[in-house]
Amino acid sequence: MSSPDTGAPPANPAPNGPSVPPADPNAPPQQGQAQAEEQDETAEEQDRPQDAWASRRELADHAPPALRIGSGAGFGGALVTGDQHGVSGGRVAGDVIMGSKTEIWQLGPPAPHASGEVPAATLERLAESFVADEEAFAALADRLREERVLVVRGAAFTGRRTAALMLLRRAGATSVRSLLRDRPPAELAAQLDAEQQRAEQARAGDAPAPGPVGYVLCDLMADRTRPLREPHLLAVRDRLAAHDGYLVVTVGPTAVLEEVDPAGWQPPSVAEVLTAHLTAQLRALAPDPATCEEYTGRESARLLALPAVTGFLARDHQLREAAAFAPALARHAAGRLPADELDAFSLGALESQVREWFEEDEAALPLRDKAFLISLAAFDGGPYALTAELSDRLYAELLRTQRPHAPADVPVFGTHIGKRLQLARAERRQAEEATEWGPVRQWVAAFRDDRAALVLLRELWTAHPSARPALVRWLRALAEDGRPLVRTRAAATTAVLAHADLPSAMALLVEEWAASPRYRHRMVAASALALAHFVGAPNVPRILDGWSQGEDRPMRWVAIRTHALIGPERPAGTLRVLRTVVRKEYEESRREDPPAPLDEVMVEELAGAVELLLLSEARETVLGELLASYEVDRPARDLTLAGFLRACGRGAEPRTGPECGLGPGAEDEGPDEGHPPGRPLVLDWYREAVGGPATAWVAHGLTRLWRAALGDSLHSRDALEVLRLWVLAAGHRQDVEWALAALLPALVAEPEDALRLAHLLRTMPGEDGAPPPPVAARLLTVVPAAGHPVPQPR
Repeated sequence: MSSPDTGAPPANPAPNGPSVPPADPNAPPQQGQAQAEEQDETAEEQDRPQDAWASRRELADHAPPALRIGSGAGFGGALVTGDQHGVSGGRVAGDVIMGSKTEIWQLGPPAPHASGEVPAATLERLAESFVADEEAFAALADRLREERVLVVRGAAFTGRRTAALMLLRRAGATSVRSLLRDRPPAELAAQLDAEQQRAEQARAGDAPAPGPVGYVLCDLMADRTRPLREPHLLAVRDRLAAHDGYLVVTVGPTAVLEEVDPAGWQPPSVAEVLTAHLTAQLRALAPDPATCEEYTGRESARLLALPAVTGFLARDHQLREAAAFAPALARHAAGRLPADELDAFSLGALESQVREWFEEDEAALPLRDKAFLISLAAFDGGPYALTAELSDRLYAELLRTQRPHAPADVPVFGTHIGKRLQLARAERRQAEEATEWGPVRQWVAAFRDDRAALVLLRELWTAHPSARPALVRWLRALAEDGRPLVRTRAAATTAVLAHADLPSAMALLVEEWAASPRYRHRMVAASALALAHFVGAPNVPRILDGWSQGEDRPMRWVAIRTHALIGPERPAGTLRVLRTVVRKEYEESRREDPPAPLDEVMVEELAGAVELLLLSEARETVLGELLASYEVDRPARDLTLAGFLRACGRGAEPRTGPECGLGPGAEDEGPDEGHPPGRPLVLDWYREAVGGPATAWVAHGLTRLWRAALGDSLHSRDALEVLRLWVLAAGHRQDVEWALAALLPALVAEPEDALRLAHLLRTMPGEDGAPPPPVAARLLTVVPAAGHPVPQPR
């Protein structure tokens, strides 16, 4: 297959490699400059316009799932794909903080070993809604009683702290004290000694000890510089045994443990946690204590069946978000929370998570992890390896912003895939990806919540303007990439940014690409504008109309391409714009003395726009508009016939790439051996129309355009070439032969038409220069002989 950008085979093609390798960001200045100049020269040589059909195929194949054509994606007002985005409208009652917000007031030097007692009321409240696998939880409690100290390993926000507190309660601790997490593991024993001394000083005289004391240390900071080792726990165990105490330490998946056997924490499901917390909330609302259980069971079942709740449970929500959702449900049951605010809770929780990812505090994510999140948002559902590769490029750009005078230091090796995806609340799976060489199976990475990518990009662009320079440089580099997937995702990301802030996205990205002398940049601009229009960005048609009438020819080209992509939404208006532009092209060529030839690239682009419209879901409206206007003047006639013939050729060419399925009959049902021609889309349309009374006008209209093309000296050669392709396709598919046999007699209005068609069928070369195929002789029998009456259109 020819390269979709150049029309020629790419040099040294690789399934996942760019045709022009990116410059090395860490190369010395002179070497980097030479690399960039060499790449510019190569890119200029390869830079040619890609046809509109291929552009639309790339959008269909490579745009994110939430932005693909026909997906119903869109932002509406404050909506993200149908969900309320933001809390700017209306009133939100209660807390909307989803955790991880900690305010620390530190006056004077810290105590060497500070701790605090967890209130008994807090433990009681947690016990009311705690849920876990009873058998596994009892086994952990037995182990804690025996060993005195237990290390629990689990992911963040999976209920590790609550589980630790409940384990201490189950083990028999009469009180629980919380220890600071930022002390080195080697100081654990000293911490407990200090706690015991404090407790003895607090007791008056010979008062007996209150009973076993539990200690909890949440999220111990154990890394490679200070790992948690077995001797640390042995020392702690001795202290606990001497004073009848228990300790539970919780650690994350990345904590460094040496010769320590942690207990793995398996959290309950989100539905179980929501049900348990909701039941606890409803008990407080029960009107009669005698019927409390009956009320809570009935009301819980009713609330859990609400669409807002089933939608919440269908999303990838954390346990802390389920725990926060239960009070909102209880307020809704009591009539204190409107239904629309309940519906908005799920998206509000997602927005809170995104804001938390970008916070800069003691628990902030490293910059490299933030770069990965942004790259994953841009390449959501795309190959993981590509997402990780380009996230490191973004990391280098962010470092340039953060440390402009320091070299970009990008680690070669980083976090394990599983840990990275767990942090991003994403998943990795195998999926089929469309490439220029056909579909291939790859490992792809995607957010588990399909709204996350859109929300993250919007939050990044509007709430963190300091990140804009790095993001803009990164997107410009993606627009230069030789891989269609990368360029399409650059356009899709820009579309989301344009919806969030149209003036900034236009000034920093789209207008620069649109005014570029390079077609690759212009195609990214057109794709970005088309996708921005699909998701509801304002004023895109107005921008395109202005560029269509302007004097800047690159921007005029972009406007035409974008009109082709979004034209099916407004076919009549798009055709009016195309006719206006083609007339402007003819007028500009006549102003010269002598008249200058037409700009072939612009004329081809206009014809490609008509082609896309004729092969879209609005094809009948488009056909009617073309039939009503193509005879008005020469520019309109040339535009109509050129676009019509391009559409007729689509599907008849030998297949060398993946089927895009963008038009009626695009699916391939024929044999694949040797890559024969497929089924011509317009001929298939004619076959469908000719048999129905309601669509007979379509068949007559297609025939009328064919006769006009065959009888026009400027278009007859192209028309005969398309017919030759149709005949070759008929040699491989019987349904194509039958449709062509029905069409050919209708194309004969004059004896000259019969002579022209008969000459084509007798003399046309077969595939690879072979003699005419047998199907040509069979089709010749349906063409009326010269001198015989010819059928007239009804």
